[in-house]
Amino acid sequence: MEWAYDGVSWVLLFWHDLWTKVFGSENGFLQTDWAWVLAIVGVVITLRVILFPLFVKQIQSQRAMQKLAPEIKALQERYKGDRETLQKEMMELYRKEKANPLMGCLPILIQMPVFLALFHILRRPDPDQTKNTDLYGWSGLDAGQLSDWNTYVHAKLFGAPFWSTFLTPADQLASVNAASLNVKLVAGVLGAAMILTTFLTTRQMILKTGWNEDPNQRMIQKVMLYGIPVIMIFSAGAFPIGVVIYWTVNNLFSLGQQQYVLHKYPPPAQSASAKPPKPGSKAHEKMLEEQREAEQRRKDLAPKPGQKPKKAAEPKKPVNGTGVSGAAANDSEEPKATAKGGPGAGKNLSRSERIARAKKVSGAQQASKKKKG
Repeated sequence: MEWAYDGVSWVLLFWHDLWTKVFGSENGFLQTDWAWVLAIVGVVITLRVILFPLFVKQIQSQRAMQKLAPEIKALQERYKGDRETLQKEMMELYRKEKANPLMGCLPILIQMPVFLALFHILRRPDPDQTKNTDLYGWSGLDAGQLSDWNTYVHAKLFGAPFWSTFLTPADQLASVNAASLNVKLVAGVLGAAMILTTFLTTRQMILKTGWNEDPNQRMIQKVMLYGIPVIMIFSAGAFPIGVVIYWTVNNLFSLGQQQYVLHKYPPPAQSASAKPPKPGSKAHEKMLEEQREAEQRRKDLAPKPGQKPKKAAEPKKPVNGTGVSGAAANDSEEPKATAKGGPGAGKNLSRSERIARAKKVSGAQQASKKKKG
């Protein structure tokens, strides 16, 4: 994690040096060191600018996954007992439709090292720490009263030091002239804002993309919406005020960024008649039953694995527009040729048979003439 510590520290100190030129090195407006506050905001802005293209791709990937939901569900039912084939077919579907299910987790995975690095950097400086004060590019205690280390240790947000937490003991706060009650009030208000903005950010995304019909995925959405804020109630007390500022500002940026991106890439529109019924309702159960019946009919009609498809019977070719097949035409034409005494007629017959056939033909010709007469 050293690379993350160095990178985040460099960005933080860059913004701090920039804002120090505006607000000076002493306590500023409302007894607040705005240079450090805005330096933390600068870290958020820098991270958001870097992640914005990935955030747009995340939304696009979610839209593609929503469109593929019916096909994915059909594949899951078709290959219910064959996990290997199911994974292969799903990966082929993702490749064909250019959808990446992992894209939804990528921005979060990138933000985690930044948060952990900032948490480590902002909780290191305190009045009792005297070693390794010049790590990660900071000017340490030896650099004088205006060093990065000293200014951060004595900097306060409405009387609460940035390195302090809700649980910091009073004797440690007294060394920098900070009151324990004041720190608890500031930490409590900022902690509540952090929890509330986390809930609103998750809720905004779920309401815009819709609740998942799959019970397992729906449970995950509920855990993210309600479980994470509940966990933060117990963990926020251990966060330094500087980290709580970062988390709250980051959530506010997320709310604005999500509103813009979701407006530009809205979820697939659904009419009132086409809107799926609420999961768990009778209408939803009926819809699932109809889908299962349709899928079963499709499976029954589909050829079995390894079975060769049946060839369709070739239509009989008509001869001379009479609709008689070639074989029937040959069978009927042979006696006609024989009856007419055409070339080759009676070639393999004996002499007496040929005379009898000639008489028969002659009689037939005479009878025909009588009919015409």
